[in-house]
Amino acid sequence: MSDETDKKIHISRRGLMLVLSSPSGAGKSTISRALLEKHPDLTMSVSATTRPMRPGEVEGKDYYFIDTATFEKMVADGEFLEHAKVFDNYYGTPRGPVDDALKSGKDVLFDVDWQGTQQLRQNARDDLASIFILPPSIDELERRLYARAQDPEDVVKRRMAKAASEMSHWAEYDYIIVNEAIPESVAEAEAILAAERLKRERRVGLAEWLRGMGVGQ
Repeated sequence: MSDETDKKIHISRRGLMLVLSSPSGAGKSTISRALLEKHPDLTMSVSATTRPMRPGEVEGKDYYFIDTATFEKMVADGEFLEHAKVFDNYYGTPRGPVDDALKSGKDVLFDVDWQGTQQLRQNARDDLASIFILPPSIDELERRLYARAQDPEDVVKRRMAKAASEMSHWAEYDYIIVNEAIPESVAEAEAILAAERLKRERRVGLAEWLRGMGVGQ
C-alpha cells in the first residue's frame, strides 16, 4: 500500500452558532440544559453586561461585567454579534470568544429573542442555525406558566400577551420544534445539531482533501 493511500483523512469542522428562541414557558431553557448536558462540545454563549454583578455570579461564566463607556466603545468598534438595552442596562454577545470557539470546532448555544436572532443573522449568517420552540397550544402555554409557579398572575398575563407577538416571528427561523414533550423535543434539537455539523460549508479541509484525490471543481 502506498504512502499516499496510508495518509489519514484530515477534515476538521468549524463550529456553529445554535440559537434557541421561544415565548416564555414553551420549554426553551429545559431543552437548552439537556443539550448542554449531553454534548460537552456545546457551550453556552456568555454575554457582556453593564449591570452590577450579583452575589454568586462569576466573571466570564455568568457574564462579562463591563462599564457603560467600555460597552459603548465595543458597539462602535463592531465587537458585538448582537446587543440590546434592557431597562437601564446594556447586554451583548462579544464577537471574539464566539469566533475563537467556532475556529476550534466548538458549537455555541444562544438563548436570545427574535430581535437578537436577527442581529446574529446579519452579522454571522453562515455560522448560524436557528430554532424556534412553539407550545402545542396557547392553553397549554398558559397552563405551563401557572404550573411552574414562578410568577404572580399579573406577570403570567403579561407573558401571555407577549407570546403572540413573539410567535409571529416563527417564519424567520430555520427550524421549528413544537414542544409537546421534552424528550422528543430534545431529540429533534439533537437531530438538527447533528445535521448542521455535517454541512459541507463547515467541513474545513474537505476541498483540499478531494483535490488530493484528483477531484477538483
